[in-house]
Amino acid sequence: MKDLFGKAILDYQTGNNPENLITETSITEEDEMDVAYLFRNYKAMPEIEQKALRLTYGKVLDVGCGAGSHALYLQNEKGLDVTAIDISAHAVEACGLRGIKDAREADIRFFTGQKFDTILLLMNGTGIFGQLKNISTYLQKLKSLLNEGGQVLIDSSDIIYMFDEDDDGGKWIPADAEYYGEVTFTVTYKGETEEAFDWLYVDYNTLQNAAHANGLQCEFVIEGDHYDYLARLTL
Repeated sequence: MKDLFGKAILDYQTGNNPENLITETSITEEDEMDVAYLFRNYKAMPEIEQKALRLTYGKVLDVGCGAGSHALYLQNEKGLDVTAIDISAHAVEACGLRGIKDAREADIRFFTGQKFDTILLLMNGTGIFGQLKNISTYLQKLKSLLNEGGQVLIDSSDIIYMFDEDDDGGKWIPADAEYYGEVTFTVTYKGETEEAFDWLYVDYNTLQNAAHANGLQCEFVIEGDHYDYLARLTL
């Protein structure tokens, strides 16, 4: 991986002429993203993220922390013990520069040795699952990292709205898709393009069924403005 997302984050943090990220998926056109958005404060966050941060308690694991805005708020404003992890070395370096006390380059699939009261996966937290077939593997891993009385706060979107309807109200889903929420994602930054990677959007019913199949309770917490939602998973 070229770690372009992380490079953009670190460029912004260090004032190294940051540029907009260009993102594209298998079902959407190119879109520009201002990297400054990843550095937003609590007031600038969507209600789903604010709600998740309000519900966060105890020892916290922030998975896919990016620029660390959620971890920073929880550490500095709520005084919580936060471990922030990301597979991006550049993003983790930026988190350290921002003052996050425990930021680590790590893949949640191989993370061991600690348990947590709250595990956060925000900004389409289900994305890291990649494909629907991986959901049980990730849920079992998250379950193994929870303390008794702990919770996973995770958000996603039901992207069925993005597909065309036929005359009967049904949706035109590509025949080669295992699940309509599976997309491939491409990132371009400063003229370089990352190799496409799998990214997963999960509708709530599918998440709930998967959670129950893996011994987790699933609670619908709040709906966002654009087919997105926050869910809470507990033992």
